[in-house]
Amino acid sequence: MRRVFVTGGTGYIGRRLIPALMDQGHRVVALVRPGSGHKLPLGCTAVFGDALDGATYVEQVRHGDTFVQLVGVAHPSPAKAEEFVAIDQKSGMAAIHAAKNAGIAHFIYVSVAHPAPGVMGRMMEAYIAARSVCEDELQVSGLNATILRPWYVLGPGHRWPYVLIPFYWLAEHIPSKRDSARRLGLVTLEQMVTALAHSVEHPAQGVQVLEVPAIRSSG
Repeated sequence: MRRVFVTGGTGYIGRRLIPALMDQGHRVVALVRPGSGHKLPLGCTAVFGDALDGATYVEQVRHGDTFVQLVGVAHPSPAKAEEFVAIDQKSGMAAIHAAKNAGIAHFIYVSVAHPAPGVMGRMMEAYIAARSVCEDELQVSGLNATILRPWYVLGPGHRWPYVLIPFYWLAEHIPSKRDSARRLGLVTLEQMVTALAHSVEHPAQGVQVLEVPAIRSSG
């Protein structure tokens, strides 16, 4: 059993991940804003603080914890470039610094697939840049870390990319486009939760990166 500290636990991925971790026997502690504790499942311990300010919760992170950082802007789009810096990047950096100060055992970070060529890359340039800043910080932090790089996570309310599946199939059969098509492939919410839970159970030594093919096959 591990003690797992989760930020973004009431979000799209977090509210599915926490029950999965508890089913595995882990003790889960989740950071939430005051008044949001009721959104957590029974058995999950709420810690109140501001995800953008590590000083508000660092004392609740313990030496040896597994830290899972899930905070981010919902439904990323080019119009949210400033939010990516103000929320995704700021919360990620705060989490890394708090985790390092606490002496955690393993940091798990959900980033985004990159590089992304062409139109998709230009559309999501700001999002990729914000997540890459946090990845770079993890690389020099000295923390053991697992970085997951999904491109788009299919699930309730996030299903429109299913129409792109025939184009992905075609691209994977064109040698010059195969690597990009696989790196920027679609993953399901179930696959993400499984990959995250697997990462908790199998902590990295150093920094490991899980691209889309690895996320699909985890566990």
